[in-house]
Amino acid sequence: MQLELLTGAHAVCRFEPGAHVPAWAQPAEGAEANALFSFTRTSEELSIVCPEELVPADADRSGEWRALRVAGTIEHGTTGVLASLATPLAEAAIPIFVVSTFDTDYLLVPGSGLGAAIRALRVGGHEVDHPEGA
Repeated sequence: MQLELLTGAHAVCRFEPGAHVPAWAQPAEGAEANALFSFTRTSEELSIVCPEELVPADADRSGEWRALRVAGTIEHGTTGVLASLATPLAEAAIPIFVVSTFDTDYLLVPGSGLGAAIRALRVGGHEVDHPEGA
């Protein structure tokens, strides 16, 4: 798999299930083109993934996650994508948070473990684009 590193750190925030998505968590006009915004609501919670710099200090959050995007579009019948990515990271003791969209998957890894995550993914046979300044 080919993976692309998104620019900047992301946070995963938790809200009560009936909460509204706060204005600060929504992409503003001119927002970073490759920033990840995800809103998932279940009967237990509302989870929001967004750029770290947008999150207020008092939010219930886990921060400093770096996002890797599976390049291209994954056909819905494809199997083993997440397993092939999660296995080398699990073997390297790197936690992940996963977001899936209609087209592709995103792996979030702790910023402090980004280098180790990239090495583990490359050893696992994956290619990782790591642009300067990302």
